[in-house]
Amino acid sequence: MKRVCVFDVNETLLDLAALDPLFERAFGDAAVRKLWFTQMLQSAFVATITDAYTTFGEAATAALRMTEERQGVEVSEEDRQEILGGLRKLPPHHEVPESLDRLRDAGFRLAALTNSTQEVAEAQMENSGLTGRFERILSADTAKRLKPAPAPYRMAARSLGIAEREMRLVAAHAWDVAGALRAGCAAAFVARQPFDPLVERPDVFGADLAEVADGIIAAETD
Repeated sequence: MKRVCVFDVNETLLDLAALDPLFERAFGDAAVRKLWFTQMLQSAFVATITDAYTTFGEAATAALRMTEERQGVEVSEEDRQEILGGLRKLPPHHEVPESLDRLRDAGFRLAALTNSTQEVAEAQMENSGLTGRFERILSADTAKRLKPAPAPYRMAARSLGIAEREMRLVAAHAWDVAGALRAGCAAAFVARQPFDPLVERPDVFGADLAEVADGIIAAETD
């Protein structure tokens, strides 16, 4: 039986580079967007590791304030709200819709699992035009633990009515792959950035989602 493919959302499916013009306007440098997102992940991970739950949106807001301080820039409230609101309106990477369609046509069940809250996740999928491709849109917020803690992956498997070993997490972050593998799931890595050499390499690995879809189909087809 084919594993259920469960997709991370931010960076894996949706392109955060769409926020670059907002960071260029607010900070004078589009590259600050990557610094902000890295800080957002760090803040979210610290909360998760120390059992002090915070939502991904709260981490995004705190990280933006910290980025302003680090860059010595005071961003206007209008620009701040445009950046944070922009997370709901991200476009998919160009190869994503066709790759999802190929997997679905090949008989795979598809779902999404994101650290964003349920409300933000549903807005992201609706605005990106991807909603209809997934049977479920799942939020780690339901488990009150953010990925890569084990709880969100196990919650996703339960929600889909499968065992962890029957789920394959597809992500563009090595930390997400690590979380899934260590929770008992399979994984696939979309190499939009380098893979962490300290993380066990999944059996499916590709430069973009099109290559990963090819790999999944080959790995799961008898």
